[in-house]
Amino acid sequence: MCTVTLEYDQNNALARRKLSALLATGLFRCKEESTAAPSAEAVEKHRELRDAALLHSRKSMSHVIARYL
Repeated sequence: MCTVTLEYDQNNALARRKLSALLATGLFRCKEESTAAPSAEAVEKHRELRDAALLHSRKSMSHVIARYL
């Protein structure tokens, strides 16, 4: 199954009619996006990964940075 994302002016009557006609064929369906906030565990995991990446980046780039200081 493929996903197609459409953007349209919700105030445009023609765009709304065309979209309704497209959905009325039954060949397509509307799928709502979930915008749930990440859990506290996910946020903490992301922070840990970010901090580890920054620490590693500083160590691996220290010789390059030192050359320009």
